[in-house]
Amino acid sequence: MTTRVVAFGGGHGLSASLRALRRCAPELDLEITAVVTVGDDGGSSGRLRAERGGLPPGDLRQALVALAGDHPATRRSAGLFQHRFTEVPGVGPGDGLAGHAVGNLVLVGLMELLGDPVAALEHAGAMLGSVGRVLPMSCQPVGIEARVRGADPDRPDDVRTLTGQHQVAVATGRVEALRLTPGEPEACPEAVEAIGAADWLIFGPGSWYTSVLPHLLVPRLADAIVSSPARRLVTLNLAAEKETLGLSVADHLAALRWYLPELKVDHVLADAKAVGDPEPVERAAESLGARLVLAPVAVTDGTPRHDPAALGAALVPVLGADR
Repeated sequence: MTTRVVAFGGGHGLSASLRALRRCAPELDLEITAVVTVGDDGGSSGRLRAERGGLPPGDLRQALVALAGDHPATRRSAGLFQHRFTEVPGVGPGDGLAGHAVGNLVLVGLMELLGDPVAALEHAGAMLGSVGRVLPMSCQPVGIEARVRGADPDRPDDVRTLTGQHQVAVATGRVEALRLTPGEPEACPEAVEAIGAADWLIFGPGSWYTSVLPHLLVPRLADAIVSSPARRLVTLNLAAEKETLGLSVADHLAALRWYLPELKVDHVLADAKAVGDPEPVERAAESLGARLVLAPVAVTDGTPRHDPAALGAALVPVLGADR
């Protein structure tokens, strides 16, 4: 029996989740859909968004590569998508290709050629032999704004509004409010449909304010998440990032409820070493209706990165229950 899984996020966190799900897919007969945030305004994605318009391609590219097939040709294509042009000696900062990933340029070209970001992602997925589907959370790019207390270290009590995903992601201080611009972006219809048909919805890991929570701020997406008959799992991060400094592990779960009070969760998956004292995290999980599952899911070199093999092994008994 096929199990339909929808994973939400962006960047490296979603990529780790998708690579773990790929490892589960044969055993659990998973049908994987990634729903990706579209707020990036930094680096190559930000440049292309500013120069060409349309969706920022970087997080979409990473999700596609994470789901790329295992045939040597598709693995080579995945490597090409990840290849990033370096500056050419003597050309200097005027080199228009420097800093761009090939896959970002391909995706922008496909979106312009086909006039439909979903069709472009389907075509790119076919090029990579993807074992799942990648969809944007919205077919229009969004902006991310945050009110941050202590963004200026010299004025720790002041609250400033920071505009743009990049500014929010690197901010010091405490995020007190998050919003998208436009305030009510249209959800990608295919993403709404996938959520309604899903057996599992998976949130995280990833940058909480710029990759995970934005999905809850798209009205039709939030409505679909709340009304979906699917079970829900939250995978917690292994360490705080700049944008979540000062937030405890339990606070990450509280933030989900703050931005979508109707959200109910079935399981919270976390690494025991990252959690420390499990009691406050258990209470926060229970407030969402969830059971805390502890498992070793980090790489063994001590860096705060999820190991796809270990994360996949932890997901199997959760996603496979009651099949």
